[in-house]
Amino acid sequence: MISVILQMAGTIALGQIWRHVRLGGWSADAARGALTSSVYYLFLPALVFSVLWRAPLGADTLRIAGTAGVAVVSSLLLMAAVGRFMTISRAQFGALLLAASFPNATYMGLPLLGSLFGDEGRAVAIQYDLFACTPLLLSVGILLAARFGTGEEEVHPLKTLLKVPPLWAAVAGAGLNLAGVGQPEWAAEWLDRIGAAVVPVMLVALGMSLRLETLTGRQLATVSPALLIQLLWMPAVAILFALVVGTSGQTLTAVVLEAAMPTMVLGLVICDRFGLDTTLYATTASASTLLALLTLPFWHGLAV
Repeated sequence: MISVILQMAGTIALGQIWRHVRLGGWSADAARGALTSSVYYLFLPALVFSVLWRAPLGADTLRIAGTAGVAVVSSLLLMAAVGRFMTISRAQFGALLLAASFPNATYMGLPLLGSLFGDEGRAVAIQYDLFACTPLLLSVGILLAARFGTGEEEVHPLKTLLKVPPLWAAVAGAGLNLAGVGQPEWAAEWLDRIGAAVVPVMLVALGMSLRLETLTGRQLATVSPALLIQLLWMPAVAILFALVVGTSGQTLTAVVLEAAMPTMVLGLVICDRFGLDTTLYATTASASTLLALLTLPFWHGLAV
């Protein structure tokens, strides 16, 4: 576990170095856009399609999605309750709601679980995110962002959800799986080769997204409730719910680690789009990513 986290940290650091050294003349923001787009539209859909086509789907799929849903909603409600006692603006409140509730289940969870558990781990990460976190983000999350943000963009959650390529890949892969269609060897090799680019590219892009300059004492004090909820409350709820519904073994460990992931980086885009406090969100995402390198081994040891 420690060696895997150190390898991930080293890859994330490459992206952070890019923020300070314009490699090939590319700024980190411009390069990140190209990298994340290639992952979002090409590499990740291929990996999702391949993994879910051959992964065992059944009762555990419902347990994984249910655990993710309960963890996200409980964190959202807790942050909403705590936020009422904080002296913050509506834009800051909206940013903290998202930052406390939605984990970086794919960009950091997929590499970690894939390294620890192989295809089974990747399948858990994909199901956790695409069958629960992403639908909640693009429905409840978008509606909250529109309510508390300063933007005036019209919201269409269903249309937004239908434009997610990895989600369509998940539906297609799971459909072939449940229909009993076997995955040809040539297809598996081709899809795996394309999907192999996901992990290093995502981790480098994650490093590019971290804004360490926002980690000031004042900002950290403001985001501390979101950090505690994201890194401690959410995995605690996940492990309790997962045990209640009968999740066990490797799946239990994987689900808890997914819940223990830091704040998702995609929220920065949502904050920009709807006029939430992007700097405050960036502080939470950056701080939680650094702290997760310490908290993930704890939750791994607890869930094994």
